[in-house]
Amino acid sequence: MRKAAAGPRRTTVKTRKTAVRPQKAPGKPQKAAAGPRKAPAKPRSAARSVEVVLDGAAPRAAAAPLARFCGKALRTAGYSQWEVAVLLCGDARIQELNHKYRGKWAATDVLSFPREGGRKGDPVCGDLAVSLDTLSRNADRFGTSENEEMKRLLVHGLLHLAGMDHGTGRTGKMLALQERLLTGLRSEQIYGEKRR
Repeated sequence: MRKAAAGPRRTTVKTRKTAVRPQKAPGKPQKAAAGPRKAPAKPRSAARSVEVVLDGAAPRAAAAPLARFCGKALRTAGYSQWEVAVLLCGDARIQELNHKYRGKWAATDVLSFPREGGRKGDPVCGDLAVSLDTLSRNADRFGTSENEEMKRLLVHGLLHLAGMDHGTGRTGKMLALQERLLTGLRSEQIYGEKRR
């Protein structure tokens, strides 16, 4: 039996057509979720992948349920191919990303970085960053569970990666689809504890 090398381990948790690769070491997020990526010449043959990167802000066990939920939400929305990376981080990291890519020096709940060159019918590709600190505050503020808030942020970000925008008012196409998806996925337990 070989002795394991010292240092952080990189593991891959496989789910049905979804791969989850936790981050190498806390505090050092991988490049995949640091900003927008350039579109490859053609999508990989594995057209359904979700990578969850943990920036020391969440337990490793959180990765697989989040990856499965993203795949289920995209299938429910009618998409058949995707390549998505989700960074779970704290306010400090998301504030840096928000400043670098949007010019706003403030933490936010979720950031979406769609791949360039996406056209209708193309796979949903890009990166999401979710601040678990802001998620927790939002859940308290809106009187909902962290589970429900996580689902809302993921669906919202995924729809942005799919090329959708808010539209105008509460009747905007994206927000209407978001609410339909959340209603259909309300029984999913993907993060934190259920609030009674």
